[in-house]
Amino acid sequence: MSGVSHSAEDLLQRPVTAGRRQRCYDIIFRSDPGLGRLFDVLLFWLIIGSVVAVSLESVKSIDSRHGGLLYVIEWGFTLVFTVEYGLRLWCVRNSWHYARSFFGVVDLLSLLPTWLGLILLLDPSQQAHLESLLVIRALRLLRVFRVLKMGRYVRESSILTQALRASRQKITVFLVTVVSLVVIIGAIMYLVEGRVAESGFTSIPQSMYWAIVTLTTVGYGDISPQTVLGQFLASIVMVLGYGIIAVPTGIVSVELAEAARGQGGRRQLGCTACGATGHSSDALFCRRCGEELEPSRLDPA
Repeated sequence: MSGVSHSAEDLLQRPVTAGRRQRCYDIIFRSDPGLGRLFDVLLFWLIIGSVVAVSLESVKSIDSRHGGLLYVIEWGFTLVFTVEYGLRLWCVRNSWHYARSFFGVVDLLSLLPTWLGLILLLDPSQQAHLESLLVIRALRLLRVFRVLKMGRYVRESSILTQALRASRQKITVFLVTVVSLVVIIGAIMYLVEGRVAESGFTSIPQSMYWAIVTLTTVGYGDISPQTVLGQFLASIVMVLGYGIIAVPTGIVSVELAEAARGQGGRRQLGCTACGATGHSSDALFCRRCGEELEPSRLDPA
């Protein structure tokens, strides 16, 4: 078809000979502007409808009144997706290769709960729990993102990935620090509040749980200090929690800015002494070893 690119994966899966299989392949797997686009749109709404139906079925008040209708609707979705899965296996060159791929496994898992409930003759309550796994169909929405014209977000996603990769060491140090604080705070609160039965600090792990909830500013309230000293320490932990939340945000923000500058056409210099890369184009010294950067030395990337 004109205007459609052929990737290496596409050439491996595309049928060898032209005919119905090739036409079916183009409609299902390719960005065909006609039937292919219509197929993607219909698949998108079918998946959304199926996830909504399964979610509604988990609400007892709705299931008691419309359970029979939702059951029929779900079987309708399952039959349609079963036919679609069969067509996908039929039109590709190597069915086993597709069945073992990520989307092949997702497609199969999205069908198994309903069919297993029928084969195993489960009672309605057991089948309802099994069919709750059908929300995995939401993962299938990944394959129809092409119809939403998301290509323009590729650059932004690569910038985010680069920023997260660049900040992983700082984030690791931050997480280790937080875990250490949790252990220390949990031990101290157990010493202070452990004697008070009403406080709930019955062990160091329980106190560490409280420290995590408090540091993250969640504050369930199921455990709370009762002594004056314990409340004073808890106040310090609460204030500390706001500062801890700001740390990873600042780290990632800085790396995002650096990645955006790097992909905006500015050069990123590399160090000839230690080989460190990722310096800004206006950097004069290496961020790792402190050696002076040579303007002619560019990152391999």
